[in-house]
Parts: sequence; C-alpha cells; structure tokens
Amino acid sequence: MDDATVAQIIKIMEQLAPPWLAEEWDNVGLQIGDPRWPVQRIWVALDASQAVVKAACEKNVDLLITHHPLIFRPLKSIDFNTTGGSIIQVATHHQLAIFSAHTNLDIVQDGVNDVLAQRLGLQHLAILQPVHAAEQSKEDISPLTSGETAHGIGRIGSLAKACSLKSLVSTVKNKLKLDFVKVAGDLERNVARVAICSGSGSSLMQAFISSDAQVFISGDIHYHDARDVESANRGIIDIGHFPSEYLMVEALAHQLEKIFGGAGIKTKVEPCVLETDPFLFL
Repeated sequence: MDDATVAQIIKIMEQLAPPWLAEEWDNVGLQIGDPRWPVQRIWVALDASQAVVKAACEKNVDLLITHHPLIFRPLKSIDFNTTGGSIIQVATHHQLAIFSAHTNLDIVQDGVNDVLAQRLGLQHLAILQPVHAAEQSKEDISPLTSGETAHGIGRIGSLAKACSLKSLVSTVKNKLKLDFVKVAGDLERNVARVAICSGSGSSLMQAFISSDAQVFISGDIHYHDARDVESANRGIIDIGHFPSEYLMVEALAHQLEKIFGGAGIKTKVEPCVLETDPFLFL
C-alpha cells in the first residue's frame, strides 16, 4: 500500500479511539483539512499550538494528530489576527490537516490512562469511573480485569509493593522525571492501591473517595479537593496536566507505526518533541 489519505488515517484512529466514547462537551475528529488529502508524514502532539503548527508546516508534515482539540466550541468568525485564526490560516495555507482524539483516547482501553498506569507500574487495573455503558455494544465490551468493562475514565491499580505516601511520591517523580509535584495527605500513610486520571482529575474526586484506593494521582487538583482528601484520610499527588498526558505522544506514534507497518502503509509517523509544560516552577 502506498501513502495513505487523511480519511484512511482517521479510520485507523477511530478504531483505536472510537469517537462515540468522547464526552458530550468534547470536539474530537478532523479539526481542519480535507479527508482526500494525501499523507506522507504525520506528527503526534499534545496541542496544536502556534509553535507546533508552524514547525509542522516547515517540516512538510501532512497531518497533525493532537490530544487536545484545536476547536472546542463552534466558531462565530475566523480572525487571522487571533491565535486560533492564525493557526487555521497557516495550517490551511500549507495543507496541514489537524485531527484530535481527546476524551475518547483518555477513556478507551490502552489509551492515555493505561499508558500512565503502565509508566507508574500499576498492576491489576480496573476502571475508576465507567462511562457510556448504555451505548456499548457487546463488541465494544471486553475485560480489563475480571468483571470489568474496558472503557471508562481513570484507572485503579495495585502497587507491586505497598509503601508510604512519601515513598510513593519519590517513585512517581522518578518514573515521570519530575522535579516537583503537589501532595496532600499524611506522608506516612500506607499505600497499596492507587487511582489515577490523566489530565484534569477534579471531576473524579468522589469516585476516588468511594473507591478502595488510598492515593489519587492526577493533575489540576483544586484546593477544596485536597481538604476533602484530608478529611477522608486519603492522599493526592498532583503531577500536573502536561506530565500526565504528554506520555501519550510517543505511545500513540509508536502504536500507529506498528499498525502502518502491518498494513504496508508507507506514511511516516513521529512524536513531536517540541512541547514543554507551559508552567515553570521557580
């Protein structure tokens, strides 16, 4: 098979992360471009930022696959003097298609949450909060662990060996190559079960507290969430939004590379290595 088209890559992506799994407020799928365009080179990135789009155009990338959608809400106008408008202008001028797999890639089995769980060494994974159960067909449901469905927000897993919250913090920083994290809870608290959520985890606080996990690892945790965790004698490790999701860039690029090789697709796929966390810790 020769080089693929945008439509063919979209079909592959929708098999990896079915669009019906996305949250109602999300906007996944083709953001900019023509499904008929040929694709010789793909970049995978977290965001379709100005810097990433400009670099992709300079490197003759044909398709940019991002986690965060470029367009979240319906556009009322496209002003090329705005950040969003300039990205659309540059991408269109250089015939760069942009595609997003967001909450559907968070939710699906082997998606972002499973990549994070694997990096942290969690075992015997289960879903933290099941979603869309009524919409899943029998073909869409497969065991994650015995008695669990494959799709849902967040994961719960067991540590290979129980340890203190303080020790777990050191392990997380080491495995994710982080200099700083935010922590709430008793540092001497024993931890055997851990809940995780890539990206922003505040919406899953009740699911975490209702679970058997002693610690919740996620990003964008609020002040009052930390107070709730203190009251529940649990712990939180806030690793930040970017570090909790950026792992998917290399993982998805590698997954697509394997699929392309098996299908005889010559299109080249690479992780974008330009992105950094927008927050600095001074």
